[in-house]
Amino acid sequence: MKRRKTKNAYLNLMTPYLFLSPTVILMMALLVIPICLVIQYSFLNNAIVVKNPVYVGLANYFKLFADSVFWEASRNTTIFVVVSVTAHIILGMCFALLLNSDYFKTKTKYLFRIIYVLPWVFTASTIAILWKLMMQPQGIVNYLLEFVSLATKDTEWLSSRTYALVTIIFVNIWSGYPFYMISILAGLQGIPAELYESSSLDGANTWKRFLHITLPQLKPILISIAMLDVVWSIQFFAVIWMLTGGGPIHVTETLSIYIYKLAFNGSKYALASTAAVIALIVCVILAIFYVKQQKKARD
Repeated sequence: MKRRKTKNAYLNLMTPYLFLSPTVILMMALLVIPICLVIQYSFLNNAIVVKNPVYVGLANYFKLFADSVFWEASRNTTIFVVVSVTAHIILGMCFALLLNSDYFKTKTKYLFRIIYVLPWVFTASTIAILWKLMMQPQGIVNYLLEFVSLATKDTEWLSSRTYALVTIIFVNIWSGYPFYMISILAGLQGIPAELYESSSLDGANTWKRFLHITLPQLKPILISIAMLDVVWSIQFFAVIWMLTGGGPIHVTETLSIYIYKLAFNGSKYALASTAAVIALIVCVILAIFYVKQQKKARD
């Protein structure tokens, strides 16, 4: 009898872990093991190419830090992330406030929600093809900007060292702001109307209500989506690769493009793993900050 009770108690204890085991096994196989292998490769001379790789310690890291292209890719990534995330927040906030206002009727709001969210629905390949066609010298962008003397039919947006990075950032802003808009709009609709009513009675104008009510109420949401967007922007690859391939002359080469070129164009898997580990460290730091903010929001 005691054995049966012990067995039942053991089964009850193990049941949750049995349900979680498929997910845990998949995460180990597809996430944890590959990450551990990449970290291991960063300390070897070239594990995938060489039959008997040799442990070289931090030599790959010193070699990577001595590479001027790595620092240029890091600079491009920093500019790309900072400008994209800032613009996403501003545009997302503006469109969310507009859709949450009383200036439009309900049907009009629904229509604009569909229009504004369209860039987020498109796949990376669709976005790349769409903008590559429009940004060609004979494309519609030059045709429209020519009327206001901002471009000519010879302006090369994607192959110019002056405009290429700006163009890539613009495309990322265009395709990413709907995520902010939807998230902020959901947060705005969750703010109690009584807060605005009482502040109006106290004589607060629109700007003060925005600073002292709207922003504090949206702070947890803004921090969360900004942290996620930073990680996504660091890993942003497909659209850049299909539009410029990191060129011209490394102008649009971000860390993700740099890692891809090292591994698959140059077969320098050790250096690629080293750069991937550095990107991983940055993302882990951001993830820890994100988890802490989420915990504060729950408390």
